[in-house]
Amino acid sequence: MAGRTVRATWEGRPVDAWIPGRIVRVKAAWSAPTVRATERATAGVIRMGDRSAGPLEVPARLLLRSEGLASSAIEGVRAPVAEVALIEAARDGRTAAALSPETAGWIADNLAVVAEALSDPRPVTPAKLRAWHKRLMSHADLDPTLVGRWRDRLGWVGGANPLVAAYVPPPPSHIADLVDDLVAFLARTDLDAISQAAIAHGQFEVIHPFADGNGRIGRILISRTLSSRLAVPVPPPVSVQLARHVGGYLAGLTRFRQGDVEGWVRWFAEAVEAAAAGSSAVLDAAAALLERWRTITADLRQDAVAHRIIDLLPAHPALTAGVVADLCDVSPQAARLALAQLAERGIVAPVEGPRPVTGRPAQWWVAGELLNLVGGRS
Repeated sequence: MAGRTVRATWEGRPVDAWIPGRIVRVKAAWSAPTVRATERATAGVIRMGDRSAGPLEVPARLLLRSEGLASSAIEGVRAPVAEVALIEAARDGRTAAALSPETAGWIADNLAVVAEALSDPRPVTPAKLRAWHKRLMSHADLDPTLVGRWRDRLGWVGGANPLVAAYVPPPPSHIADLVDDLVAFLARTDLDAISQAAIAHGQFEVIHPFADGNGRIGRILISRTLSSRLAVPVPPPVSVQLARHVGGYLAGLTRFRQGDVEGWVRWFAEAVEAAAAGSSAVLDAAAALLERWRTITADLRQDAVAHRIIDLLPAHPALTAGVVADLCDVSPQAARLALAQLAERGIVAPVEGPRPVTGRPAQWWVAGELLNLVGGRS
């Protein structure tokens, strides 16, 4: 995987850029401690995957939201989790709400791409990576000619310009070939899933093929690789661990770029193992919360709409009476009554949501405790 330095220019001045070695034939000849680390991480992901399998949307939605929020937070993009949930709900096609504010919209875009990447069983291709980027950056302040396309100019990481940058990735003319090599590597099945996810992510970050959004797309590759290789519907939100240890994460990527592939794989495996353990804690807390909600609504009639709403909240933590009416096939009046009953018990609370383009604004209700299970972890 040895790389090489090439001379590039930026505004007429010479710059050294890095061309990484190809990874399509890399071998995972690790030491015993690293192999054990990847095995523990694999077992943790599979155990967690068993818990998130089946018809329930509770685990999937919670873990997807946790991943998207944390991945955005690594890039310094943060917004209140309830705000993000409102934007997500407004984009579900049940309302013509205008998008605001921008930051929450960006994070909601991240969540949408993570969900899309995990639900599409087709192999990763260069076109798919560009499609993810187009969706991710649809509300970002980026030159439209660079959205969903490889960068056409020199990039850099750290510093005000490539002359003083911490790292200058390959010039644009090398991107397509390097991405083809990465995609071929992702098609392999002879490596363990943890090593493959680690190397693919590290190589994507080294290539840095887009003008912006590389970190988030690269972390989506992690989720996609773990999900497809280990046959789990939703992998643990690894970005939660990366966000908690940004220094170690960035140092690991630097070591990978400098040739310490095994060191990066071992660090990554430990992060995945910790993410799997943390996910189990989130699922336990969610199960306990839902059970408590069912207990405090036990006084309601058995066929009360409020009971059905509780089952909907993990997938739809931000609701209007109209959404409840559609999902539960009840009248808007019955939906409003049920939401009021849940509000009396502290399960949902009224909030000001996105304003519609036309017509009167709807009253939104948010399950704050449920959202805090993931929002507090990002």
